[in-house]
Amino acid sequence: MNWPFRRSAGRANFFALWLDFKNLFYMSSSYDFSTVSAAARKDILELDRRIQAFKDGREDEERFRHYRLTRGVYGQRQLGVQMFRTKIPFGKITSEQLIRLADVSEKYATGNLHMTTRQNIQMHYVKLDDSPKIWTELAQVGVTAREACGNTVRNLTASANAGIDPDELFDVSPYVFAVYEYFLRNPICQDMGRKIKPAFSSSDKDSAFTYFHDFGFIPRIKEIDGEEVRGFKVVVGGGLGAVSMVAHDAYDFLPEDEIIPFMEATIRVFDRYGEREKRMKARMKFLIKKLGFETFMALVEQERTALPNHKITIDTKAVEIPDPAPYQAAPTQTPNDQDAYDLWLRTNVFEQKQKGFYAVQIRLPLGDIDANRARKFARLVKAYAADDIRVTVNQGLLIKFLRPEVLPYIFNQLTELNLAKPGFNSISDITACPGTDTCALGVTNSTGLAKHLEEVIQEEYPVLIEESDIKIKISGCMNACGQHMAAQIGFHGSSIKKGELVVPAMQIVLGGGVDDSGEGFIAQKIIKLPTKRITEAFRTILADYENEAQEGEYYNQYVVRQGRRYFYDLLKHLADVTTLKGTELFDWGQDHAYLQEIGVGECAGVALDMVGTILMDAKEKWQQGSEELGAGEWARSIYGSYLTFVVGAKALLLSKDVKCNTHRGIISDFNTHFIETGDLSLYSDFNEVVLQINQNPPSEAFARDYSDQAKTFLDKVFAIREAQLQVAGGVGKLVIGHYYKA
Repeated sequence: MNWPFRRSAGRANFFALWLDFKNLFYMSSSYDFSTVSAAARKDILELDRRIQAFKDGREDEERFRHYRLTRGVYGQRQLGVQMFRTKIPFGKITSEQLIRLADVSEKYATGNLHMTTRQNIQMHYVKLDDSPKIWTELAQVGVTAREACGNTVRNLTASANAGIDPDELFDVSPYVFAVYEYFLRNPICQDMGRKIKPAFSSSDKDSAFTYFHDFGFIPRIKEIDGEEVRGFKVVVGGGLGAVSMVAHDAYDFLPEDEIIPFMEATIRVFDRYGEREKRMKARMKFLIKKLGFETFMALVEQERTALPNHKITIDTKAVEIPDPAPYQAAPTQTPNDQDAYDLWLRTNVFEQKQKGFYAVQIRLPLGDIDANRARKFARLVKAYAADDIRVTVNQGLLIKFLRPEVLPYIFNQLTELNLAKPGFNSISDITACPGTDTCALGVTNSTGLAKHLEEVIQEEYPVLIEESDIKIKISGCMNACGQHMAAQIGFHGSSIKKGELVVPAMQIVLGGGVDDSGEGFIAQKIIKLPTKRITEAFRTILADYENEAQEGEYYNQYVVRQGRRYFYDLLKHLADVTTLKGTELFDWGQDHAYLQEIGVGECAGVALDMVGTILMDAKEKWQQGSEELGAGEWARSIYGSYLTFVVGAKALLLSKDVKCNTHRGIISDFNTHFIETGDLSLYSDFNEVVLQINQNPPSEAFARDYSDQAKTFLDKVFAIREAQLQVAGGVGKLVIGHYYKA
């Protein structure tokens, strides 16, 4: 009775395999992979294959979305186009890479490069079919998009001035690169409940904002047995968003060779115990709050047994201090505008720890630079600076090792490119996410407000262009891509009602950021105002600080002293919606009434809805683990086997409509619903079998035995599934969407 179905399925599978082979052959023969790494080549070919499978209807839409996110392809607000995000550890690119990025953006996107607060570079309005071509052309110069989005270890950020910072104990760049290389494509972080964001600061000034990251590292040197040993102060579990939290101090000093093992153990705990059903509660900060910090750290310590290495030596030469460009006399040593040049020197230029050399910081309004200017800028860098450009966490650029005699010429050239705006990292250098321009989650227009506030500062408060103690950051929604909760003055998109009308608004937050001592603050929510009244609110806030602050009082100290209620009362009159009229009802950049259009964000993984699809995921995990076993990667193979158990168990639990939340919950629930009931008689206790992973060191013997156990389990699971299908007449079970998330 089932034979015709199976035969047709077999024919379909054969046809699908033939299509995959044809597409892979076409792709591999159409692009130049001669300078592309084997790993990147595999990624690109797989992306192309799965795009074709999705277009042909052979891949579930939600499953494909989950996949493409981890390959840097993110759906935009506008239908039919994507945002393509690169993954650039600590924001380091060469002039050749910048030129290639510019060329690619001009060829496949809008011709604009957007710098992000995570030191990435994004392109918008990309066609899905073009994403493998983009990746290929970028991979030829060493740029990847792997794990730039999705539930992965995201881009590792660091102080842009690392390596040249006069205050640093040592250059953190090699450490960031080592962590990036270790976790890229690592099986322990490919299917987490949510993303992980690490940061490394070059000094105690915490210019990389470690205090609001999942992992934060600040350099330390300690004398041990008469020798100086490098290490880090380590913080964990910080985060922004709707519920912002300051990270916990994990170690005052952790030796440099223990930072990667600590991160791996922590990520394993997060993967096993972390929330997966409720996306807004799925970050590490919430897990620590739920378990308690001491319990969380005890679980991390317990997980160390399963690590492949308890110490990992960092190659401190992997990212060397670059050489200055060969000396050449500049065509001119006279600035075209002396006053503008002097202001630029004060706000955008600083002397490096390498005496006699200077770094120049480039302010990019909204983080944008067009392809033509990017190419000219890259050539200027190649000629007069070190070939080491850094994307900064405030959406700008930094170049280094400039000789003092070329600075006037550099200023003139940057002025011609409109890249010499003064006030880098000042109150006038406003950070803003793209908001409703391209993001589906955007509520109100963040970029339009940012432009307007910059104009207000330049025209009404020009003296503040040199004010660096106050920063303004704007997000289009509460998710904090613009990092508004880490600003002295921050705003995030929202809305308010005026009768039946929905009016665009901004939530004002005050008192975030890092003070001169390096202490990090989370901003306080003050009041929600119509977005067109934010300008007046801004003027009120500045005037009050000028009139009421005590002598030498830092802005955040002033905010704490006055208190939230003080500022609420100060701005409350602007919240009166009954007096709104005319264009006050419009959003910035719009000439029509506000229409709230909030889509579904793609910042995290998405749910699948077929038990059979999930079982194929389990099979894929086992196959990946088997490949790692063949390659001698015992720890990675063991994690593949662990995921086989968990994903396989999840599939069967969903077939009984049992919610799947955390990995730990799946393991326990499978015991209850399948082992204790006798539905699967392979084990007496499923917990003991699966959790062998953190009871045994990753040896070859254990890896092989664990893999065999996982395969036997998977065979049993498929047999149970086959029996379920026979009872159901071959019809697969749909799963309630929010039950899937684990």
